[in-house]
Amino acid sequence: MNIKKLSLAGLFVALAVSLSGFFIPVGAAKCFPIQHMVNVLSGVILGPVYGVGVAFATSLIRISMGTGSLLAFPGSMIGAMMCGVLYMKSRKMTHAFLGEVVGTGLFGALASYPVAALLMGREVALFAFVIPFGVSSIAGSTISVLIIKALERTKVFQLIKM
Repeated sequence: MNIKKLSLAGLFVALAVSLSGFFIPVGAAKCFPIQHMVNVLSGVILGPVYGVGVAFATSLIRISMGTGSLLAFPGSMIGAMMCGVLYMKSRKMTHAFLGEVVGTGLFGALASYPVAALLMGREVALFAFVIPFGVSSIAGSTISVLIIKALERTKVFQLIKM
């Protein structure tokens, strides 16, 4: 286990949890652009495995604190995985951005349907979460790309990249 990666993952979880009070209510879901920002940052800097771990830990803590819902699990974890894998394969920020947006905004939203219907007892349409998850993931991913571009200009990105 890489202590540097684990420490940075812990910082990403702390960042996402501490800023979890910032949300945008869109339709039936609370959308957290900070989670998507952290998904891209952790997926790009730490890779897909740690990115999914950060998303899982953040979702678990937020649910435990009452600031999140079960919908956080499929959305954030699928988005973090796709973002990390696409960036790892291409080394392009546009692919990381698209991985998060498509992973969370489409696949995560569709995976949230059975969670909402079966575990939360909500009657929702299959595509009910696509727009809110998509809006949130576009906003958060855009913020993360701007942060990474700024880090690249200051050479900090090369220091923290794993």
